[in-house]
Amino acid sequence: MPNTVALIFDFDDTLAPDTTSSLLNSVGVDVKRFWNDDVHKLIQDGWDPVPAYLYRMIEMSQSGEIEPITRDKLVAWASQLSYYPGVESIFDRLRAYAKEINPSLQLEFYLISSGIATTLRHTSIAKNFEDIWACDFSYKSDGTIQFPKNVVSFTDKTRYIFHISKGIYGKRSKGRPFDVNRKISQHDLRVPVNQMIFVGDGYTDIPCFSLVRKGGGIAIGVYDRHDREQWGRAWGFIEQQRVSNLVPADYTENSALTNSLVMALESMSRKIELHHLTYQG
Repeated sequence: MPNTVALIFDFDDTLAPDTTSSLLNSVGVDVKRFWNDDVHKLIQDGWDPVPAYLYRMIEMSQSGEIEPITRDKLVAWASQLSYYPGVESIFDRLRAYAKEINPSLQLEFYLISSGIATTLRHTSIAKNFEDIWACDFSYKSDGTIQFPKNVVSFTDKTRYIFHISKGIYGKRSKGRPFDVNRKISQHDLRVPVNQMIFVGDGYTDIPCFSLVRKGGGIAIGVYDRHDREQWGRAWGFIEQQRVSNLVPADYTENSALTNSLVMALESMSRKIELHHLTYQG
């Protein structure tokens, strides 16, 4: 069993308030109408929620209803994002905790999101992730969004759990979408699912919550303590046993979430050490 633990995050409403909504608001979209009317109508017509919102973004941008959405705009928006408390320092703090727990423990971070990849890859925290999987656009010659190039929705997110487990990530994995289907023995997995921690907040995270928990890993649900609309949804994850723990999205030192992450690392470190002792014995 390898000594690597993968800590996997969703982004919107997990590490930061909804970045897609704030982006849309910045280009003149009535955000409430966008989600409750425009996207909802598409969903009622049989659309999947994630391609529905991507399609509507493109339609509004190309029709002149709003300020055109360009690649440069999506990149620039990354520098204007506000994170939840402690997010920008949590990565180094958890790396230090991991070394204190077990010097041989390798902690890696990944991001799996239904948000906009161009923005997420240019955030101040992007450098901490081994890979980022999210929704991508193709762009016209003038830089405006043209078509969804990659869609990450619901069960699509679980695909990237297998990418992580099999070690298929980074530049060498690009343009090779079928590599994830290759058969690998449990012994040869780079990161077994029971050495994964998944942190998310919403309905698109449920398949990952379920897969990680079923595989022996740890799923942590978070919610914005200032957003009452999230409370009922978050509590539902506990009632349905979707998550191992439910805490506010506060990543500061000694917060409930930070303590939960540290305890998860300690648990996995003991599991790895026990496996090695048993195997050597």
